[in-house]
Amino acid sequence: MPKLPVLADHEIDRRLATLSEWMRQGDAITRTFLFDGFPEATAFVQRLVEPAEAMNHHPDVDVRYNQVIITLSTHDSGGLTEHDFTLAARIDGLVG
Repeated sequence: MPKLPVLADHEIDRRLATLSEWMRQGDAITRTFLFDGFPEATAFVQRLVEPAEAMNHHPDVDVRYNQVIITLSTHDSGGLTEHDFTLAARIDGLVG
C-alpha cells in the first residue's frame, strides 16, 4: 500500500477548524474525551475499534480513569494525512 501524502500546514489548519476540540501537537492531532467514570471511558474505547479497524488506521489511546486521550498521526507517512482527519470525525461521532 503506498504512503499517503502528508498534508500542508494550511490544509491541516483548515481541517482542524472543522473538528471540535482537536488540537495539533507537532505531527499529530489530539483530543481528550471526559466521561462519568472508568466503565464509560473504556466503553468509548471499545466503540472506536470498529471504525479504526475498518480504516486500518489505529489511534494512540491513553485511558486515565474517566478520560480518554486520542492521538492520531499517520506514522508510515511521517505526519498528518487525510486518514487522521477522517478518523477524528468518525471518533467524534461516537460521543453521545
